[in-house]
Amino acid sequence: MEIDLSPLDLPEFAAGAVWLVGAGPGAPGLLSLLALYALKQADDIVYDALVDPRILDLARPEAIRHYAGKRGGKPSPQQPDISNRLVELARQGRRVLRLKGGDPFVFGRGGEEAQALEAANIPYRVVPGITAGVAALAEAGIPLTHRDTNSSVAFVTAYASGGGLPEDVDWESLAKGSRLLVIYMALQNLDRIARRLIAAGRPPGEPVVIVSRATLPGSRVVETDLENAAADAKRAGIEAPAVAAVGRTVRLKRAGP
Repeated sequence: MEIDLSPLDLPEFAAGAVWLVGAGPGAPGLLSLLALYALKQADDIVYDALVDPRILDLARPEAIRHYAGKRGGKPSPQQPDISNRLVELARQGRRVLRLKGGDPFVFGRGGEEAQALEAANIPYRVVPGITAGVAALAEAGIPLTHRDTNSSVAFVTAYASGGGLPEDVDWESLAKGSRLLVIYMALQNLDRIARRLIAAGRPPGEPVVIVSRATLPGSRVVETDLENAAADAKRAGIEAPAVAAVGRTVRLKRAGP
């Protein structure tokens, strides 16, 4: 059934503009109405590897799709090339949809693309999406905040562009400063992160949950602790994309599906 969006008085998607749109964590039902509207208006869609094909199928048939997925350890488009492509398409008078998994401004490099568009005087709009860290905990039935366990939460990425840990992350301060840590792209460096957090004072037995492919078919949830998280993830065959959460709040995970 086609959804009539006309009564919502949504903003014009003008020719020569770029919309940086969050596609959410994967499940098409978690798209915003504004994201759906953009899919119905766009002439060109530049999309990431983690965008579910069912979401792309919501686009108008005439839209041209441009794959711009980046996957760790595999040949991938370079960020400057993607940003330049957005500028080129917009200068051709196209309505350009940059469709990114999760939220474009949460570990999505949308900020770099926005800067490139700004420098080129290309009009753009940012459409938020549900970020993976929120979706993963919701998938496991874990609240991000709870007055009995934590009034703060920290989101951090475990993966720098070269594959190692980001150099600008102060793990000791994070360990001491936030009761709940939500770690994006956690798998490759999970053992190193756990050792740093324990060295900074987090208990080895502190609860950890690892969620793979949140909201998508084949989603997996592994409950473990900080000391054994990396080994248990490997033993369970957990694959990327995955988010890990560390903290007492993890104990509030729902008992059933």
